[in-house]
Amino acid sequence: MIMSEELEQNYVEICDEDGVVTKCEIYDVIDYENKTYALLLPLNEDENDEDAEVIVMEYIEEGDEGYFQNIEDEAEFQRVCEYIESLDDEEEEE
Repeated sequence: MIMSEELEQNYVEICDEDGVVTKCEIYDVIDYENKTYALLLPLNEDENDEDAEVIVMEYIEEGDEGYFQNIEDEAEFQRVCEYIESLDDEEEEE
């Protein structure tokens, strides 16, 4: 997979449905079910805080451009979250 410059940077800004812009660190990028998802950590959150809110968004590339998109399908969102949790469990076992 070729990552656009946006993912090669460590930080991105996302805009919610109310127009509020949040600067986030790209915490991790995963591939699951032939799609790419980004785990974004808002900069006002502490990375070491167990309860820190992580934003999960689908990452879509079109040509040389890439953008983040909300996961609209609730079932897809749940599958992705369960997959991410399973990765966390694997890391803890190591």
